[in-house]
Amino acid sequence: MRSKTRQFNQAGFGLKAATIAVLVFLHFPILVIILYAFTTEEASFRFPPPGLTTQWFGVLFSRNDFWQALGLSLQVALAATFVAIVLGTLISAALYRTNFFGKDVISLFVLLPIALPGIVSGIALRSAIGILDWDLSIWTIIIGHATFCMVTVYNNVVARLRRMQHSQIEASMDLGATPFQTFRYVIFPNIATALLAGAFLAFALSFDEIIVTTFTAGQQQTLPIWIFSQLTRPRDRPVTNVAAVFVISITLIPILLAYRFTREVSET
Repeated sequence: MRSKTRQFNQAGFGLKAATIAVLVFLHFPILVIILYAFTTEEASFRFPPPGLTTQWFGVLFSRNDFWQALGLSLQVALAATFVAIVLGTLISAALYRTNFFGKDVISLFVLLPIALPGIVSGIALRSAIGILDWDLSIWTIIIGHATFCMVTVYNNVVARLRRMQHSQIEASMDLGATPFQTFRYVIFPNIATALLAGAFLAFALSFDEIIVTTFTAGQQQTLPIWIFSQLTRPRDRPVTNVAAVFVISITLIPILLAYRFTREVSET
């Protein structure tokens, strides 16, 4: 019995060590980017850095192209999140309880954009835009982002709707409530946290998306594309690292909020 317990403890220690190693492997590059955002040299990646400074933040904040790219990314992320909230909620409401022929196929099509590689989705969107003879603009970027942002909202909301008692909706309708009143006073309070979690994840996904954006943006530059274009300029590496730190900071907040709301949903 003691030998089995010892083997279990050893296995548990090995699993924890492996988990920590994987986390370090995944997050070490992020720590390197943050560190070299404060280096005093422009094109050097010597370790340790020869010195630390915050001058590159001032250099970045004085560049108009950075603010234009940041503004475009925020506009796209907010618009794509709004579209994802509306479409994801409507689709989840239509599919969560009703059984009909082709339901599984529709569910698969809804989930497909986030399951496919980004380059496949980007090529498909670019082909569709070309067939429709649309000019590449901020609207084509929003449409492209909304296709996969919608999935995060759909997954969260449909899971919450499946856990909600349908008798509440039936009681509301029996008491004479209109469909809008039923949604406002019964359904929405039950799905609010799941909806917020999906919205925060959708915003984070849209804000740092680059592959699909490359195929749908044309000559416009969102912040991830701007950062990618700066990688060919060795003397701008510290500035690029500062911009990357900025992206990490912006996306980290909605991800943490989404995690909090998702945990609250799972505990209810």
